[in-house]
Amino acid sequence: MSSISILGLGAMGTALAQTLLKNGHTVTIWNRTGRRAEPLAEAGAKIAESPAEAIAASELTILCVVDYPAARAVLTQAEGVLAGRDLLNLTNGTPGDAREFGAWLAAKGATYLDGGIMAIPPMIGEAGALILYSGSPTLFERHRKTLDALAESRHLGDEVSLASLYDLALLSGMYGLFSGFLHASSLVTSAGGKAADFLPLLQPWIQAMSGTLPDLADKVDSDMHGRNVVSNIAMQKVALENIVRASAEQGVAPDFIEPMLRLAGGRIDKGGHDEDISAVIEEIRQRK
Repeated sequence: MSSISILGLGAMGTALAQTLLKNGHTVTIWNRTGRRAEPLAEAGAKIAESPAEAIAASELTILCVVDYPAARAVLTQAEGVLAGRDLLNLTNGTPGDAREFGAWLAAKGATYLDGGIMAIPPMIGEAGALILYSGSPTLFERHRKTLDALAESRHLGDEVSLASLYDLALLSGMYGLFSGFLHASSLVTSAGGKAADFLPLLQPWIQAMSGTLPDLADKVDSDMHGRNVVSNIAMQKVALENIVRASAEQGVAPDFIEPMLRLAGGRIDKGGHDEDISAVIEEIRQRK
């Protein structure tokens, strides 16, 4: 079994440490406030007095702190031991954060893997958990068995920023779903309905509509938005306008749906009224 150090013992860092201990790994832990380490120590983890001590103790060090500045602040305390070490950062941030952090660690002589956790703490070590990785493929393969104990592992490529990019893209899709649910529920509850009673109608509808995503993805990739159109943007814009009007009538904020209406209108203004809704991506993309 491997020796792993965990720097940062919030809910996620604790879940990572617990799972590694259950799988028989030697786990060293460090946290800014030591009291969070005590329950893990009782379960068999070793408490390090400093980040440097934790990093020196293990084959792989996993950072799980609030953000990249915090990760860098932690590792700045251990600059003298970074050379030749394997480091995995599971902190949420932007692709730019990951590139900057990776460059800083490379200058220190460390081997770096960036990761994005697509799970909540109780899911770690269970079916359905996914962790995205990018950066050093050598590091990834060297510790693959250990990483697989935490979640399904997916290495996206050598470019260190990919895990962060895909992490945020998946979260964007999730928040779109949540926003749609909350706006739809606001409409229903404005007339005295219950969100729980509405859900049996909404869930099958969303599932049915998700079946159109492969076709939309193909149109996005090919830029062929006028092919096999069932409901063009002009028709979709009417529906969006009606949702905004109904929101006003029911006393519901239209903030969620108005941007989509604006984007659809922008594409129509450019002559795309007969295109599929996929063409809205041309309004979203910022051309370089």
